[in-house]
Amino acid sequence: MESKSYLLETTISSIYIFIALFGFYIIYYGHISAGGGFQGGTVLAALFIVHYLITEDNSVSLEILTNIEKILYIAILCFAIIFGLYIGTSLPLYIKKIFLITMNTLIGVKVCCGLSVVFFRFVLFESR
Repeated sequence: MESKSYLLETTISSIYIFIALFGFYIIYYGHISAGGGFQGGTVLAALFIVHYLITEDNSVSLEILTNIEKILYIAILCFAIIFGLYIGTSLPLYIKKIFLITMNTLIGVKVCCGLSVVFFRFVLFESR
């Protein structure tokens, strides 16, 4: 038995862009205020979760999300190690801001992929 709500589907689909913008806002302003990569990544993952709960669309490729997450993990490690080698030198403030924004972005997308994979594994495989 499938009960779809047209009102709920229309309302949620109209605020997708605002959820995405809020997630990216948290990621990109995490170096200035409270928030950052993890918090913004959870908001972006909530976008995928809400989309599934409204439409029950099973077209998400867990392999692609898992591979993206692995690549981002390696990128986070490499970027942190490279920056750590230059931390002893006197780097300008704008370089440090670029580092923080880049790390928040990488962490945010990795958290989004990771939480989405966890959710879809529970929904698609564990709920049977």
